[in-house]
Amino acid sequence: MTKRLLMVSAMVVLFSLGVFCATDEDIAAALTLFPESQDVAVTYSEEGQAALESAIEVLEEALGVGVLFEHTNEQAYMDLNIEWDKKSWVNALSRGYYTLGDVFLKDDDAKKAVFVRGQYWGLKSLRMSSDFATEELQHGFVEAVRQETDAAALFWTYGNWSRKDEYDKVGAVFRNDPPKLEALVERTMEVDPSYAVDAPYRALAAFWSGLPPMPLYEYGQNLPRALSYICPVINEPGYCTTCGNCPLSDDVDAYFENRLIFAEYYLMEMKLWEEAARVLEDILDDPIGERYPLYNAYCAELAQQLLDEVSQRL
Repeated sequence: MTKRLLMVSAMVVLFSLGVFCATDEDIAAALTLFPESQDVAVTYSEEGQAALESAIEVLEEALGVGVLFEHTNEQAYMDLNIEWDKKSWVNALSRGYYTLGDVFLKDDDAKKAVFVRGQYWGLKSLRMSSDFATEELQHGFVEAVRQETDAAALFWTYGNWSRKDEYDKVGAVFRNDPPKLEALVERTMEVDPSYAVDAPYRALAAFWSGLPPMPLYEYGQNLPRALSYICPVINEPGYCTTCGNCPLSDDVDAYFENRLIFAEYYLMEMKLWEEAARVLEDILDDPIGERYPLYNAYCAELAQQLLDEVSQRL
């Protein structure tokens, strides 16, 4: 076990005993789990989940979240008095909650609850900028997003919000969420298209594929558009004939989620079952490796689940 995980494991024990009070060393250890523009630095295991959960608790306590904090109340997050130099801690919490819900939790109610928390932390980070807050007040959320430059705040707000909306897609349409979500992820693409291992490409592909099929609505499912966004991060020349700069690099296959998104959000939606099986089998044939241990392990598990589903259609 690494020194980092030993320190975080010790925090877990102290939390369970109810005697924990975050120190500077605890905070520093928690922040090491959130390297810039990379996956959260934990393993896909119970130990990894415990380390992530304890890091979240450390950072929340350090930012003034007490036992009576209303985690489901957006305004409670906005009312926290957090210094500007701790904005990266707020982004880490939004990212941490997204990873917890996306990778580790299995129960839908639990997943939705943490995505709500992650969304609110993301919104808190955005509104810590006086420029963002002023623009939102004067001209609305979308216009505020269009001038924002914090890729982490933009992306993890989008990630949590979009995952929460998956549990109520029609309701999200009636709340007019899609334009806000599109603005968040499009602005991330403008600010830093390579953020979090090219995450904006995958997010935009999933966004356009995951919308309800509503032909007369601007934000209905659009599979050609989804394909156009995933093409830069996959090696599929037969599908990406109109993409002039695809793939972006020779090692796009190293990050399994690129191919997983292609299989799940394009090939399966198009009912191209044999092609989906081919891509999913390719993922499973590759070693997880040490470069992306968390998400490659998780995506390999998802690939097997999807392959089982696809096999029933062949």
